[in-house]
Amino acid sequence: MKRPKSVDEYLAATPEEVRVKLSELRRAIKAAAPKAEERISYGMPYYDYKGRLAYFRLAAKHIGLYIPPPVVDEHKKELKDYETHRATIRLPLGKKVPITLIKKLVRARARKNDDEAKQKAARN
Repeated sequence: MKRPKSVDEYLAATPEEVRVKLSELRRAIKAAAPKAEERISYGMPYYDYKGRLAYFRLAAKHIGLYIPPPVVDEHKKELKDYETHRATIRLPLGKKVPITLIKKLVRARARKNDDEAKQKAARN
């Protein structure tokens, strides 16, 4: 895949059969964090809200969703049906995208980013 310049370009370059899932994931992230800025980072869709919020990318057999720690560990029970590691959640291509869970995880990271921004402002 050629390095995309926008999320629209990224999605347009993906196979049609998975583009629907990627678009659902995109909408879920934007709904959970409407103030997040959408861009491309490391060649994949990236969302910034007072710091790193989420990334996603298409792999051969799954969609990788990346949410900075400790959100994945804090929601281990809810993520038991998915392969996870530190900041990574693998969403199998053959399964429905867990929209409600994704929104919950993104909101959790957004709250952490809010808290970290407040702490940083209090120190300055």
